[in-house]
Amino acid sequence: MLWKRIVLLLVMLALLITPAALADDDKPTIAFLRYRASGTEDITKPGIWDVLQAHELISPAERELLDENLDINGERINVFWLDAASDVTNINAMVEKTLDRGADILLTFSTPVTQITANITKEMDDPPVLLFAIVSAPYSAGIADAPCIKLPHVTGTHMSIPYEQFVALSKVQQPDIQSIGTIVDPAQTQSVYGVSRITEFGEALGLTVEVASIASAADLPQATASLADKGVEMVMIGAGYTESRGIPAVLGVAADYGIPVFGVSPRFIYHGAVVGAGFDDFYGEGVTVGRMIAAYIDGTLDVSTTGISSRVDIGVAVNLDTAEEFGIAVADSILDSAVMVIEDGELNVLSEPPSLPEMSLEERKAEDAAFLAELECTPERIAEEQATLGTARD
Repeated sequence: MLWKRIVLLLVMLALLITPAALADDDKPTIAFLRYRASGTEDITKPGIWDVLQAHELISPAERELLDENLDINGERINVFWLDAASDVTNINAMVEKTLDRGADILLTFSTPVTQITANITKEMDDPPVLLFAIVSAPYSAGIADAPCIKLPHVTGTHMSIPYEQFVALSKVQQPDIQSIGTIVDPAQTQSVYGVSRITEFGEALGLTVEVASIASAADLPQATASLADKGVEMVMIGAGYTESRGIPAVLGVAADYGIPVFGVSPRFIYHGAVVGAGFDDFYGEGVTVGRMIAAYIDGTLDVSTTGISSRVDIGVAVNLDTAEEFGIAVADSILDSAVMVIEDGELNVLSEPPSLPEMSLEERKAEDAAFLAELECTPERIAEEQATLGTARD
């Protein structure tokens, strides 16, 4: 009915106020800082919203706006968004703008945004809390030294990419494979880390690992051609942003040589990879950081003594259209383990969509508290991590 539409419009207009005004009241303000919009982020955010809605921090009407990436001045919390538009040089200005707005919680997505935000806020006398998600290399990036050896205002959830299992798929697909290739962008921490893992586990399998270096996406065709000229039988792409987004450019050359391309995320099949295999519990990432947000707002979470969570998960996906184009028969064991498949231009998701289990708010708070208690940085845990770091340095 018309009057219901008018009421809904008035509610939305009341929630959609200018970002500059969001920090002017006493409600906690959350700033979402991201490198770019991504499919993994789209899976992570519902986990956050589900937790915040279950804790009654956002209403259904506010949830609708957040699902559209819109700023809100909510009944209990405020939220605003900033985006670096895939440009690292924009991140500093984005963080400074956020600090000027007086956000209480900085929620960062991706390694580069988290790395730069941590570096800027560590110089502040009273920095806002920094919680991070969708970060694959927090320790090699210098965000922290260990789960509990970190800046006191920083914690989050670390997605542990199962590189060993990813590289092992090369042998599953081609049992007699001798050589694989990969591509590195030296300017990206997560790219360097990923290639080091691919190299380590590939060589452990007795493979020759060839590495081609790039400075920008424009270098990807030449880098792929150089790998093909060295006789690689498969190209395995890690978690670097340049090479992962540039898979179509890699495929354009790999197709001429009939070399399959594997990517270290199930979602790489969207870009044309024959197989994508890697961390796949992005909804769980959202749930973890949502629990941290809810507990912090509730006053029950001490970020300084909360260690970085580590999530380990693997999902496998197959693009049968690309496989057919390349003349490749995907191994049955890989197909049998797939959580999603692209065939005839259609995406078939073979797993149930994730969601929170039904329970009362009291039960949920108790379950969340038990989960967060496992992350506590006790003196014993800190000493153990310091000893491990000391041994590694020696």
